Amino acid sequence: MSDWSGQRVLVTGGASFIGSHLVEDLVAAGASVRVADDFSSGRRENLAAVIDDVEVFEGNLKHWAFADRATTDVDTVFHLAADHGGRGYIANYPANCATNMALDNIVFETAANNGVENITYASSACTYPTDIQTERQRLSEDMVSFEDRGGAYADETYGWAKLMGERSLTAFHEQYGIDASIVRIFTAYGPRENESHAIIALVAKAYARQDPYEIWGDGTQTRNFTYVKDITTALRRAAERIDDATPVNAGIEEYISINEVAEAVFDWFDWEPDEVAYRTDKPVGVEHRAADTTRARELIDWDPEYDLQRGLDRTIDWYTSTQDVEQVSAELTQRLTSR
Repeated sequence: MSDWSGQRVLVTGGASFIGSHLVEDLVAAGASVRVADDFSSGRRENLAAVIDDVEVFEGNLKHWAFADRATTDVDTVFHLAADHGGRGYIANYPANCATNMALDNIVFETAANNGVENITYASSACTYPTDIQTERQRLSEDMVSFEDRGGAYADETYGWAKLMGERSLTAFHEQYGIDASIVRIFTAYGPRENESHAIIALVAKAYARQDPYEIWGDGTQTRNFTYVKDITTALRRAAERIDDATPVNAGIEEYISINEVAEAVFDWFDWEPDEVAYRTDKPVGVEHRAADTTRARELIDWDPEYDLQRGLDRTIDWYTSTQDVEQVSAELTQRLTSR
């Protein structure tokens, strides 16, 4: 881990699933860390391990005065704050996701006004064109283009908002000379994630012994499930090694089907439902998604360290040790589509 001693760092959305893991990494690397979060989806308990070592600002970054205060006297901003959730959330709340465009620009502008030197933006695989994800082809960064006619065709409103965030940060780099980097995050999972995302949803259903066990879609759709600590490593290395807003992918190159994850979850619990019910009426997103990580290897010396089994073991250990099974059972339907 690189030395961040003496660096003043702001992590927006720092109490979130990914954000809190990044905060822990930065504290361990010696940074002076500030968290800005409205706690709409982030949780204070996510920061329990470092709460005495960080500064926490609570407020809404869509409000100029709060964003201005949060970005004052910091060197680097990791911008993770966003209104988002799993596939059910982004399909059902497009207007909420659209507000990310305002959020991003306010953070970038206040950061520029306050002399922030470096901004790293947590983007998404949802920026990639949906029509190239019906068959298995790994997504490379140049498949998104702002120069070529028709070069952008993002995934739902959330994906378009993230794509506009990338373009906006590039513009701030060009106009203000701010060092900038962009990390396109692919299907992160791990401790502290909620049930609106695929792996935690599958774990929660098995933990609650749901039977018939529901799988959204036909189960053959694939994702490149990437463990959270690999994601936070990519974010830090991008901040350290990229300054011209070149985007890099952070995701494994392996295609893993929902059915394969479900089987691995059943094995962990040593349990199998009597029936699996495939819910093809539910939102599932694109058919296949995995990352080409050639650029990440070349520019930030990044390769994921965690395979699915290792990451899944850590994730299920966390989930079963922190969640009450009766409460999960009672709230399961609501948890699957909330933030």
